[in-house]
Amino acid sequence: MRISTKEQPEGLTLKIEGRVIGEWAAELERFWELFHPLIGTKQLWLDICGVLFLDHRGKQILQKIYAATQAEILADSPLTQQFAAEVKEIPDEG
Repeated sequence: MRISTKEQPEGLTLKIEGRVIGEWAAELERFWELFHPLIGTKQLWLDICGVLFLDHRGKQILQKIYAATQAEILADSPLTQQFAAEVKEIPDEG
């Protein structure tokens, strides 16, 4: 998995590529805990165009990011569009 960021005048892009699974999902969560305070009131774009696979934990972390920021999710294929739809779902609390 690869995580990169890009700052623009109108906001920040968080780009995630590869397989968001297991320890990589945990690494994304650790990164998010450090990165989240830097966003402030800026717009966030969550670029998942390069995500190849998402396990349950990876989906939970992306849902956490989306819930905290209402980020615009960038997805460019049927697969990543499906991931985006799943991320936008409200997690089941039961």
